[in-house]
Amino acid sequence: MQQQIYSLWRENKSFIVFVTLMLVFRSALADWNTVPTGSMNPTIIEGDRIAINKIAYDLHFPFTHISLIKLGDPERGDIVVFDSKASDKRLVKRVVGLPGDVVAMNNNQLSINGQTITYENTNTASDKFEHLFGITHKIRISDPNNHSFANFPAVVVPADHYLMLGDNRDNSADSRVIGFVPRQEVIGRARNVVMSFNYDNYYLPRSDRYLEALK
Repeated sequence: MQQQIYSLWRENKSFIVFVTLMLVFRSALADWNTVPTGSMNPTIIEGDRIAINKIAYDLHFPFTHISLIKLGDPERGDIVVFDSKASDKRLVKRVVGLPGDVVAMNNNQLSINGQTITYENTNTASDKFEHLFGITHKIRISDPNNHSFANFPAVVVPADHYLMLGDNRDNSADSRVIGFVPRQEVIGRARNVVMSFNYDNYYLPRSDRYLEALK
């Protein structure tokens, strides 16, 4: 048995080393994530494969959430990928509330630390520009009367936690559903689409989404 293992290693050493290094790289440094739902529309659409910078905030021990070196913290407006224990899945949302912030929402209008966030109409009736303290990005409000998602009272974001929202405000299971997101659940930051496949057109690649920057 030992001889067989040695023979297998000798014959496939280069391939095994390559696969091991690739897995370590994807686990600790960079990866991509498939987006199957529209919770981040219009910023991220169904079928996008987004790049994840896994050393944006921490250098993790491979295949774990153990932080070896802290490199920074999520900032307001960042698009963050995290492994949510509350929902038992990997999620992609936008950071809205930082630790210590007081955040509220009234009729889909955010206020943070007593300052009301401003909005601007776009060419699409359901989309608006949200001006989030210098970070301007699009959000989608398909149903203005969806009061269960359009309102929440003022809450204080606990230490080492974040308030995350999806850009598709009426259709996102974010902090309004799963609660505040612990810092240790954060995997990395997403700033680009690697490629995108159109689920409604035989999964053909979308040429206009290739390496698209996320805002």
